[in-house]
Amino acid sequence: MFALLSPTLTHAQTYAQDLETKKMILVLLQQVAVLQQQLLALQEKEAIEANSNDGAMLTNENNPIAIFNTNLGDIEIELFADTMPITTSNFADLAKEGFYDETLFHRVIDGFMIQGGDPSTKTNDVARYGTGGPGYTIADEHVAGEFLTNTRGTISMANAGPNSSGSQFFINLVDNQNLDFNKAPLSSKHPVFGHVLDGMKIVDDIGMVETNINDLPTQDIVVQSITIK
Repeated sequence: MFALLSPTLTHAQTYAQDLETKKMILVLLQQVAVLQQQLLALQEKEAIEANSNDGAMLTNENNPIAIFNTNLGDIEIELFADTMPITTSNFADLAKEGFYDETLFHRVIDGFMIQGGDPSTKTNDVARYGTGGPGYTIADEHVAGEFLTNTRGTISMANAGPNSSGSQFFINLVDNQNLDFNKAPLSSKHPVFGHVLDGMKIVDDIGMVETNINDLPTQDIVVQSITIK
């Protein structure tokens, strides 16, 4: 009698062991899935950090630093005085005079750039926004160089054509090498004169604000002051 029951008991034990093994495998698969999700999250974080200019190194320790104090936070930018002396000197002089104080970022295009530096934005005459300047223009500095290209986080001069730059500038939200003087389609020529060292998150935050049909932010994004050090 006992001999007849033994195969049944062995089968039951084997079934139980198989079931337990399957449960362990399921738990392991769930743990692997969690680890994969954590790995993906880490890779996404690293990709975001790699695409940010925060923590970027100085190209030249003797170059001046411009601190943009905005109502959304501070942006720290190295000015390429060593390679772009005309453009950086003009920008730094205007900043020291308080020219940029209380001006607005008047043109914001997500996935492209944020533009400011127009003294007209200190007024309520919205129709004039984008048309103002210091009352003179400077010569274009079209210089080729590793850092002198319109990539994400660089600051460049806005203009209306050759040698028409004055005070307006823009910060690139993405790579826009098509705006370089020596890159196709050669229809825009905007000299790069610095790059963001810290505060790229603030630049991105500005880039994501709500705008009207004219790319003007619906809330004022104010450059309260620019300090040169």
